[in-house]
Amino acid sequence: MSGPRPVLIVDDDADLRATLAEQLSLDQEFHISEAGTASEAETLLFAPNQRCDAILLDIGLPDGDGRELCIKLRRLGLRMPVIMLTGADAEADIVRGLDAGANDYIAKPFRLNELLARLRAQLRVFDNSEDAVFTIGPYSFRPSAKLLLELTRNRKIRLTEKEAAILKFLYRAGGRPVPRQVLLNEVWGYNAAVTTHTLETHIYRLRQKVEPDPSMARLLLTEGGGYRLDPTPVN
Repeated sequence: MSGPRPVLIVDDDADLRATLAEQLSLDQEFHISEAGTASEAETLLFAPNQRCDAILLDIGLPDGDGRELCIKLRRLGLRMPVIMLTGADAEADIVRGLDAGANDYIAKPFRLNELLARLRAQLRVFDNSEDAVFTIGPYSFRPSAKLLLELTRNRKIRLTEKEAAILKFLYRAGGRPVPRQVLLNEVWGYNAAVTTHTLETHIYRLRQKVEPDPSMARLLLTEGGGYRLDPTPVN
């Protein structure tokens, strides 16, 4: 039910980028952006309202070393998973890549299914880490800390475990409505004692916390027999 995860492929081989983009997009699990150089990658990553959940990064780029780009991104605070894709597979190369801040290292040529498995594994780890941060309207959402930060007003909003789980699942739905029963099952599990009334109560309390005017919801919307999150910034 979750929306496509945005992934950036940084490689100077246009044919490889095209092949990877096509294969990774097949099941709408990932939304792919491409960059052929380090400078193009930086432009994409730091564009306004840009979201990137993972980077597939080559070492040999026309305008620099992918490891140096990784070091720079880490210094600037970007914590999404970075997987190095490269033909340099000596032990020393692998160590240098991991020391640069990469989460994983896959030598070319590689098997697509292995790449997919490693990418999914890194995303699962990241989603449950202290580093995972999502933007929802005016808020910076840290699921692991169960916290919303409204930086413009220097305000912190504490969430319960269930409230954080609801927001996280709705965010992953990519702006599409999630039926009440699906959301119930995802957040509470298949518990017959929990009814849609429980979910509605949690949604009501969430709106009291996050909506400027809870009676005119703009972020947490009722739609399609369920709920939809509009994560775009609210003016």
